[in-house]
Amino acid sequence: MPAPLRDRRGVAAASLAVTAALALSACGSSDSGSGSAPVSGATSSSTHTVNTAMGHVKVPAAPERVVVLDTAELDSALTLGVKPVGATHADADSGFLSYLPEDQVAGIEDVGAMMTPNLESIAALKPDLILTSKIRHGDKYDELSKIAPTVMTENTGYTWKENFQVHANALGKVPEAEKVIAGYDARTAEVTEALGGKEKAAATEVNMVRFVEGADIRIYGRQNYIATILADVGLGRPAVVDKAEDGFSYDVSPEKIDLADADAVFHSTYGDAEKSKEKQTVGSGLWKNMSAVKNGKVFPVEDELWIQGIGYTAAGKILDELQADLAK
Repeated sequence: MPAPLRDRRGVAAASLAVTAALALSACGSSDSGSGSAPVSGATSSSTHTVNTAMGHVKVPAAPERVVVLDTAELDSALTLGVKPVGATHADADSGFLSYLPEDQVAGIEDVGAMMTPNLESIAALKPDLILTSKIRHGDKYDELSKIAPTVMTENTGYTWKENFQVHANALGKVPEAEKVIAGYDARTAEVTEALGGKEKAAATEVNMVRFVEGADIRIYGRQNYIATILADVGLGRPAVVDKAEDGFSYDVSPEKIDLADADAVFHSTYGDAEKSKEKQTVGSGLWKNMSAVKNGKVFPVEDELWIQGIGYTAAGKILDELQADLAK
């Protein structure tokens, strides 16, 4: 299995700022505009304009047949109460991510692997909206936009909150999004309090380590999805995270895993436990001598949830686990 791309870092383009995303929810005519395209199955004559990484795109005011091409877009749609008619799968083995409730993903048509979506399968679903990102499918934009209006954010991962605003705008679910965000903010405050308050949370240094098949071990920096959640709770991070390339991750060999030590260490595995070096690393003396290990503050977590999910539904479950593990 190939190692996942490092493109989940990224910095949001100015056009994807939260205020801009919310402001562009006004309804307009059904005439085609810059970045819009013929719609294979659209039934509504009412449209509104969304500012995207590819320019302004006119989309149905209330899209009914949505196709999503990455995990973040699937999380966003389901969080907002929209069941897509089609979605790509995360990889050949896991399909739709396991943290998503089965009843919510039941009936969603699989339109291929995330990086190689099947355009014929997408077109057959007659979508009236396609959601994805430029970093994933920018090279397929022209083909996708001929099938349906295609809304792309610039990147994924670190920019997940701004991207969620764009998704909500495109789906016509801005009021619902505001409630989701308010709920998340309230929940992070609850977790911070459960950990002893802001001062104690800030004094607790936490690391996230990912074992990746076909790549070095990643100590996650400050500019990725999981780092934003840790920051929202107010948890501290050890100095090693500032060595992360572009803020994303500081990659080490098993012989340097002790650099990942912290008050608490969460770790996940992408791929085979042996091929990702997870098995040999956690069995090594360097790992066992880390203070987090000795103090019982090392927690294995699901990669599909903590790393791949990238959305508010995933974030809610991660907050629950953070509280359960760190408030002991």
